[in-house]
Amino acid sequence: MKKIHSIGNLRFEGKNLFLTIDGEERSFPLYKISSVLDNASDKERNTFEISPSGYGIHWPLLDEDISIDGLIGTTHSHAKKRPHNIRFQDDALKNGRA
Repeated sequence: MKKIHSIGNLRFEGKNLFLTIDGEERSFPLYKISSVLDNASDKERNTFEISPSGYGIHWPLLDEDISIDGLIGTTHSHAKKRPHNIRFQDDALKNGRA
């Protein structure tokens, strides 16, 4: 299984979530990421599972999931896309117009 992110040191301090993502300590205000976590008890917040691939975090007592990519605002692409106008560029090269 390919590891997407390395996640560790997850903890809550006040109304903030702290965790290490890919070696970098990050913090997030709960009200910005999840109203469910923001209103949860300490027991509910501290009962979590980090996915083995590093994709996200699950809170089973709350039925709440957060993806790490969503949390840090990144996306991953598995396929490279050709620009829509590549055919026109190819035609122009063939016809000596580029």
